[in-house]
Amino acid sequence: MQTTEQFAPAAQHVRFALPVRVYYEDTDAAGVVYYANYLRYCERARTECLREIGFEQQTLLARQRIAFVVRSVQADYLSPGLLDDALRVLSHLESLGGASLVFRQKIVRGDDLLFEGRFVIACVNLDKKRPVPLPTEVRTKLEELAQA
Repeated sequence: MQTTEQFAPAAQHVRFALPVRVYYEDTDAAGVVYYANYLRYCERARTECLREIGFEQQTLLARQRIAFVVRSVQADYLSPGLLDDALRVLSHLESLGGASLVFRQKIVRGDDLLFEGRFVIACVNLDKKRPVPLPTEVRTKLEELAQA
């Protein structure tokens, strides 16, 4: 179950929480979450955040020929996730640009911070393979969510 809430008491940005369970397939031979899976968990949370505000990525692809692609990532791995852990991916919309948005995301186990990342996401026209402005309806919903 996802929830939308404030990311920090002083923040004016959105927080979206997505629960994730660590399965055997997510771990390496030592039973520790494989590093790339933190990025996958963050991708899922961003996708579900868009879905919660009324936008499905497949629909945007089909109707408007746009996609959201990761332009850059800064990632800090702070503590290992383990097999069968119940994690939460916390997503904070940091900023909206003309053709991009920036998410800060954290992965926690209870009160323990396991991962922090900053993701710059570009809105790209699939036919031209070039950045394009965020669709007005998407921008409006993201702005509304950020002010909630």
